[in-house]
Amino acid sequence: MTCIVGLVHNNKVYIGADSSAVSGWQVRTTKLDKVFRKGPFLIAYTDSFRMGQILRYHLDVQPQDGETDIDYMVRHFVDAIRTRFKELGFAKVENNEESGGMFLVGYRGHLYAVESDFQVNEMADGFDSWGCGSDYALGAMKALEHLPPIERITKALEISAHFSGGVLPPFQIDVLDEG
Repeated sequence: MTCIVGLVHNNKVYIGADSSAVSGWQVRTTKLDKVFRKGPFLIAYTDSFRMGQILRYHLDVQPQDGETDIDYMVRHFVDAIRTRFKELGFAKVENNEESGGMFLVGYRGHLYAVESDFQVNEMADGFDSWGCGSDYALGAMKALEHLPPIERITKALEISAHFSGGVLPPFQIDVLDEG
């Protein structure tokens, strides 16, 4: 299942992820990066390696042109994702509702969560987490506010791995220093 954790600190976006690959009761360590850069975005995913591969290798988003960051994310970024997910057979439609997967996106000093119904959210406390270890990671992120960002995310992932059977090291953390 995985654990991804993101944090905004001093206009930088930090995102970390574990290395688990889960299928039923089987948990293995993957060599695939769950955190990557795609143009001006820093993305981390959970749910599906196929979704991550579409985001990393097939996504093209037009450049931002005058709109606010959130307007751009909702209207252009998410629309480009929905289009690619449909074209490549990843989007699901049930009861006339379209769904994809969940991932975090760092963009211009913001940390956005894109949820399975393609809504875009940004948490007021400046951090977020998804995956089977997210409850542990969120608690750790709050409790460890005094730590520097990379250490804070590393500890949150370690705590998540301690309590969740679906979270494994090694951990990968990347920083988007653009604002």
